[in-house]
Amino acid sequence: MALQPQRTIDELKELRALTGNADGAQRVAWTETWDKARAWMQEKLAGLPVEVETDEAGNVWVTLRGESDKELLIGGHLDSVPNGGWLDGCLNVVAGIEVLRRIASEGKPPVTIRLVDWADEEGARFGRSLFGSSAASGSMNPDDLRNLADRDGIKLTEAIARYGLDLDHAKEATKQLKNAKAYLELHIEQGPVLESMNLPLGVVLGTFGVERHAIRFIGQSAHAGSTPMNQRRDALGAAAKLALEIREIGKRNGGVCTVGSVVTKPGIVTAVVGQCDITLDQRHLDASGLATMLQEAKAASEKFAEEEKVSVEWNRIWQIHPILFNTDLIALCDESIRETSGTVHRLPSGPLHDAAEVARAGVPTIMLFVQSLRGLSHAKEEDTKEEHLLMCVEALDKLTTKAMAWVMAQK
Repeated sequence: MALQPQRTIDELKELRALTGNADGAQRVAWTETWDKARAWMQEKLAGLPVEVETDEAGNVWVTLRGESDKELLIGGHLDSVPNGGWLDGCLNVVAGIEVLRRIASEGKPPVTIRLVDWADEEGARFGRSLFGSSAASGSMNPDDLRNLADRDGIKLTEAIARYGLDLDHAKEATKQLKNAKAYLELHIEQGPVLESMNLPLGVVLGTFGVERHAIRFIGQSAHAGSTPMNQRRDALGAAAKLALEIREIGKRNGGVCTVGSVVTKPGIVTAVVGQCDITLDQRHLDASGLATMLQEAKAASEKFAEEEKVSVEWNRIWQIHPILFNTDLIALCDESIRETSGTVHRLPSGPLHDAAEVARAGVPTIMLFVQSLRGLSHAKEEDTKEEHLLMCVEALDKLTTKAMAWVMAQK
């Protein structure tokens, strides 16, 4: 049976109709709609000579046994953010099913092929991304997740228990990677780079390292009418200066920096701001570049605090080092794209993906990006040209064939 990329598009539209509404995709992990999407996936596997299992972290594994126990993994995620897009994550799962169909129709493959639907990549409900893949990689610390709760006060531990899962056993999912020799992931770019270059597909070099901090400026609240400008200790003044400076820090170091939240106290129109809390997200593909950006941001915060006669405190929220993908697989992905569309671009991924966790576990990893219209994602407006979707399924199929041969050649 020949590969049928159009079927992938048709099935993605079917999934959109089943699990979305006028506001976008609603496949938030650990909800009935997400569960409905997973049941739909099971239906699409009917008739294939595969084994299906759910591990201790809620990841669904679809295994097509090969002549060798060496495993080639294809991964994605069916869960979405609330009011999300129709392609984010699920594209690779659905495209992966199509690749499985093609391989299975040709008989027993030389290596074992496994498609994985990672559980709760988005972290939309409980604020913890990469749940299933971090459990499989072994990087998860259950104690960090134990008290997480959603907006209704339901704990993560309670939500996953409804699916027969126990947080303290989640990391037993690490056994799923014991025979993994390569990991492939297709994803929409979620950014504007490929579209700006008028290119349909790109090779992903790796995922950005991230430094995420909470920064507090403490000044003195005072009456807005009676406090002279030269005697103010305005916490927002210092925070505002930093918010502008971090943009320049990102530009000159080749990374990205974002102040995503600003909270002031007392937060009334008639008072000078006595306390200002902001969040800072910094990302870079190079570890030294990331460290430089953090150092410059801290130095700038101290400078602006002195200028505004306030103090400043830093607290790290989260950190992950840059993760570079396998050079051999980068080359194979490059070949696959050139054979499909003729031209290719290599770029880093700003957003994190399950691929980063698999790479952290030591599995050779590669990602393939397909262009996103207007660079939009995590929104109902998320879209990709159908001609590009056809290309990405074909490129993933070519990459899978090349990766099978590469895996067979590994000791």
